[in-house]
Amino acid sequence: MTQRVVVEPLHGYRRDCLDQVWTKFLLHCGLVPVPMPNTADAALALCENASIRGIVLTGGNDLAAYGGDAPDRDATENALLDFAERRGLPVLGVCRGMQIIQHRFGIPLRQVDGHVASRQCIRIEGRIAEVNSFHKFGSMETREPLKTWAISDDGVVKAIRHEDGRITGIMWHPERLDPFNPADVALFSQVFQA
Repeated sequence: MTQRVVVEPLHGYRRDCLDQVWTKFLLHCGLVPVPMPNTADAALALCENASIRGIVLTGGNDLAAYGGDAPDRDATENALLDFAERRGLPVLGVCRGMQIIQHRFGIPLRQVDGHVASRQCIRIEGRIAEVNSFHKFGSMETREPLKTWAISDDGVVKAIRHEDGRITGIMWHPERLDPFNPADVALFSQVFQA
């Protein structure tokens, strides 16, 4: 599980941070999180020495290519995506996590309006569903080998899946719901076969 980079304003210290609700959510899904440091070599060493069953790319921080201040996180997440590909491990990207997957597959992001809301109606596999939304960048397209399976009314792609099923991305934050949405719990349990 990747972590956001937070820069402490007074001294400029860079810290890796993970919202505590992530642990509660993943335990609810039957999964145990292993937080990854934003140092690619250390994260890969941790993956090599632990029984990692999959990678969760969390939200927070814009990608460096779009003005973000955490290129070390970009490097770590790309290294983890390479690791997952070599090992055949599942990956689930949440918000920024989906964006780094899209970027990796050459899908351009752009600034979008109206996607910061505690409630937003979208279409998930053709059905209307309510999710939260906390992002200012999004994409209006998907390219193979990725497929779109959720979209907002204004055409912003809200969920993707690799055609081989190994990589999934969502633009909402299931960990921020109380109580947790059973559909989100089922998604994580299915992706990671919990």
